[in-house]
Amino acid sequence: MVSYPIKSLLTGLVDYAGLFPPARLDMAAAVEEYARCRRGEEAWILGRFVVPASRLDELATLLRERRPGDPWPLSALVAGDPEAARSQIDTFNSAYEGLARVESVEAKPADAADIVRIAHAFDRVEVFYELPWDREPEPMMEVVAANGTRELARAKIRSGGITEDAFPSIAQVARFVVAAGRAGVAFKATAGLHHPLRGEYRLTYETASPSGTMHGFLNLFLAAAWVKDAGLSEHEVKELLAERRPGALDFSAAGVAWREHKLTAEAIALARRTFAISYGSCSFQEPVDDLRHLHLI
Repeated sequence: MVSYPIKSLLTGLVDYAGLFPPARLDMAAAVEEYARCRRGEEAWILGRFVVPASRLDELATLLRERRPGDPWPLSALVAGDPEAARSQIDTFNSAYEGLARVESVEAKPADAADIVRIAHAFDRVEVFYELPWDREPEPMMEVVAANGTRELARAKIRSGGITEDAFPSIAQVARFVVAAGRAGVAFKATAGLHHPLRGEYRLTYETASPSGTMHGFLNLFLAAAWVKDAGLSEHEVKELLAERRPGALDFSAAGVAWREHKLTAEAIALARRTFAISYGSCSFQEPVDDLRHLHLI
C-alpha cells in the first residue's frame, strides 16, 4: 500500500509529453500511450496530456474516434500571437467538451513585455511561463507575479534535454526554486526528469545514446516542498538537489526526513497543490518503473 506522504508527493505529478523529444511519438502513438497510462494501476501519478496548441485539431480527430470515458486534461503549448492561440483554445474547449479540455497553457516569453501580452490574452487561464535558467530569475519572476492572479500566473523551468548542455546546473535550479518561493509563484518543470534521483543516465532512447547527469524529480519536488514549508536556504536546496543516495530520503507514514529536516505529508500536499505543481516527461513508464525499483510505490 502506498503511504500518504508518497501519495501526497506523486499524485498528478507527471504531465505526459510523449510528442516531444526524446520520445517524439506521432500523435496516434502518444494518444494510445496516454490512454494506456490512464487505465493503469499508477494512473493516479499521471497529470495532463501536453500538446502544442497548433496540433489541437489533430488531437481532436483521434479523440472523436476513441471517445474517452472521461475528458482528458490538456496543457497546450502556445507560440506566436497569444490572442490567436486563445481563440483557438476557446474554440477547441467549446467544440470538444466531454472529450478533452485545455486546463493550462505553457509559453516561452521573449521578455517582460511578452509576459504582459500573454497574460492579457489568457487572463482567466492558468499560464506557465518558461523562464531562462541561464539568467537571474528574479526580474522576470516578479513580472509573472504581477500579471494575473496567484492561482493562474506560474513559472516553468526547462530542467534538461537530449544533450548535456541542455541541463541547468544544480545552482541554477536552486536559484530558480528559491526565487519562485520568494515571489510566491508556483511552477512546473519540463524535460530531463525521467528518474527519481540525480544520477548518470542515457540522454535519449537511441542505441548509441551518450549518457549525462540528470536531475531527479524527487530531489526537485522535495526541495521545493521544503522551500515552501520551511524556507530552506539556497545552499541547502543545492545540497538536496545533489543527493544521489536513496537511503538519504527517509519516508515514513508521517512524512519524509532528510538530514535534520522533516516534512509532514500535509506539508507535501500543500506544496504540490500551491507551489510545485508538476513536471512534463515524454515517458511515464520510466519514472514509474524507477519508483517501483525504489519500493516507493
